[in-house]
Amino acid sequence: MSDVEQIAQPETSPTARTAPPERTEAPVAERRASERTHHGHTFVDDYEWLRAKDDAQVVAHLEAENAWTQAQLAHLAPLRQRVFDEIKARTLETDLSVPTRKGGYWYYTRTVEGLQYPIHARVPAAGSGDDRADWTPPEIEPGLVPDGEQVLLDQNVEAEGHDFFSLGSFAVTPADGRRLAYAVDTTGDERYTLRVRDLVTGEDLPDEIENTFPGAVITPDGEFVFYPTVDDAWRPYRIWRHRVGTSAAEDVLVFEEPDERFWVGVGLTRSHRYLQIELGSKTTSEAWLLEADDPTGRFRPVWERRDGVEYTVEHAVLPRSPAGTGETLLILHNDGAENFQLVATGVPARPGEDGPAAPLDPAAATVVVPHDPGARLESVDAFASHVALGYRRDAIPRVGVVALDGIARGLPWHVREVPFDEPLYTAALDSNPVFDQPVLRLQYTSFVTPATVYDVDLATGELLLRKQQPVLGGYDPADYVQRREWALADDGTRVPISLVWRRDAVTLDDAGTRAEPAPLLLYGYGAYEISIDPYFTVPRLSLLDRGVVFAVAHVRGGGEMGRRWYDDGKLAQKKNTFTDFVACGRHLVESGWTSPERMVADGGSAGGLLMGAVANLAPELFVGVLAGVPFVDPLTSILDPSLPLTVVEWDEWGNPLHDPDVYAYVRSYAPYENVPDDASHYPRILATTSFHDTRVLYVEPAKWVARLRAAGAPALLKIEMAAGHGGVSGRYARWEEIAFEHAWILDVLGLAEAR
Repeated sequence: MSDVEQIAQPETSPTARTAPPERTEAPVAERRASERTHHGHTFVDDYEWLRAKDDAQVVAHLEAENAWTQAQLAHLAPLRQRVFDEIKARTLETDLSVPTRKGGYWYYTRTVEGLQYPIHARVPAAGSGDDRADWTPPEIEPGLVPDGEQVLLDQNVEAEGHDFFSLGSFAVTPADGRRLAYAVDTTGDERYTLRVRDLVTGEDLPDEIENTFPGAVITPDGEFVFYPTVDDAWRPYRIWRHRVGTSAAEDVLVFEEPDERFWVGVGLTRSHRYLQIELGSKTTSEAWLLEADDPTGRFRPVWERRDGVEYTVEHAVLPRSPAGTGETLLILHNDGAENFQLVATGVPARPGEDGPAAPLDPAAATVVVPHDPGARLESVDAFASHVALGYRRDAIPRVGVVALDGIARGLPWHVREVPFDEPLYTAALDSNPVFDQPVLRLQYTSFVTPATVYDVDLATGELLLRKQQPVLGGYDPADYVQRREWALADDGTRVPISLVWRRDAVTLDDAGTRAEPAPLLLYGYGAYEISIDPYFTVPRLSLLDRGVVFAVAHVRGGGEMGRRWYDDGKLAQKKNTFTDFVACGRHLVESGWTSPERMVADGGSAGGLLMGAVANLAPELFVGVLAGVPFVDPLTSILDPSLPLTVVEWDEWGNPLHDPDVYAYVRSYAPYENVPDDASHYPRILATTSFHDTRVLYVEPAKWVARLRAAGAPALLKIEMAAGHGGVSGRYARWEEIAFEHAWILDVLGLAEAR
């Protein structure tokens, strides 16, 4: 253990919390009709009054919903305990991450049995870093504090006395590591207090800045911190410069974005040469640069903003650069390249005395990795000797490497893919903070392979295994099977489905098809071009080992199959997301994997919108629907520009406030507005939410459940009163939440007694 005082071990049993008063009947929300009229249509909303967060009657109703849910599911307490115990027993509670070298230190996080939160620490690194051997991480045995360890931040200490704790910004001065800028949220509303810690003394400096947004960056010399703040709609729109050691009242506003569609962030290039402001809407982006050694100077744009053009910028030093100096910007963009291409260009000139320098001309850039209709380029990381690319092909995320010595000899860019041999997997770039490091760190996982960390030797291409997530209790990947199938959507589109199951729990015949339907959990998301890629998780084993098949419907609106896949599931094509999910469910029934009475649907946030839409579209297809922080009242939210995130969402869903066609389209699928008068035939529904959620307000699932129950649907609501969009904080509290949901799933599937 570290010499930092340890907080008391929390109760780690899901039955340890104080139970709410028992209820014998479901709460009935009072009907208080309010009218909303747009484009000649009037909607009468009986439950909009639940939006009054500070109203005692609203709080009382939410507490009554919690009490009813607890009473209805009280019989599952032993199962929740078993699932919680299984997760705990399979998890190495005292563990640490693979150390990452930066400057003269190895940085890592470690967890300690009984403690909710990780501890951030470092140890001195041997060697200057010039030798390849200097990049072999130290072997630190979990549970033992290594010689020379310095605890940078113990989240358990910082969280003491708070029901909720979240760490936002965490940035150490890159070269000397003498200062830490960090930000914390103790309510769940995602407003963070930013502080600066002197890592020589271990003491916080007087600097304290309230209401910041995650993503603060500290300059290489440690003298300045740049950080974002949000507007009333919870949109990060300003970047401030803070001089360490001064009052926050003296901070300087360096950038403000007036367009309500755009979010703004700030960072530091891996070369430490530039500070970078990035701003983007759902369809357009822009980047501004400033020399990091001139932090009080003026930022200037790289490419002028053009509607519909997205780009990201990476600073590199190429042997053959467009400018002839080695000073190069690598720009990943979609201008005329649907799946993006990579170009190289110079660096914009410093601003003159009379005004800002002109942005670069995109036409002057040199294409280095051309557009490929079959591969979606997603990221680029530049290093002194190599460039790494993240991309996806055939719905599999991959990593490729380009050696710069070939470019120096005038050879074309050749992307060498890092090979893996599983049929389904996820390979992604991990933390690689140092520009001249000789290894490239990757994260690898699949539905059956626990999270694995590799270093790729950039000189030889050798994969060096650094760590695989330990799974206690004798886990053997060979006991589980993963597979890809394809459903046929209503319009003829083939939609991928990923499946994983325990080999001896699902019976297959000699032809490899199901001998009998199995209980199945079908997960979906389908928005924002977010891909649900193959991943391993310990809690899922509690379902698989009881015979549940876990499946992911890779529906349109996500990014699994490239940019077109996303475009075909947004705006006026949004219903494809919902019908794709239904098509996947029907395929799984028709092909014998499961049956409607043995299938539960699951999704959260935008995936919760999917759950609400599916419950209305095909209630007969599922026996249960689990909807986490569900966006089920989208029309009410998107019509109100004063609500958090509304305007920035118009590029995703459309603008129903000003466009009657968009209004009519969203109204046609909005889950809350389309609950029928009689929903007694609906599957069992469990909606979960958080009182302080700033992204999907608690009122959406609260209204939805009230309307479902009034229509006769068997719907329950569980609301965390001290959490935000991500749910509860702390790993044990999170395991309790998972155990609660998994116990409900197993009960709905008729497996509550399965061992």
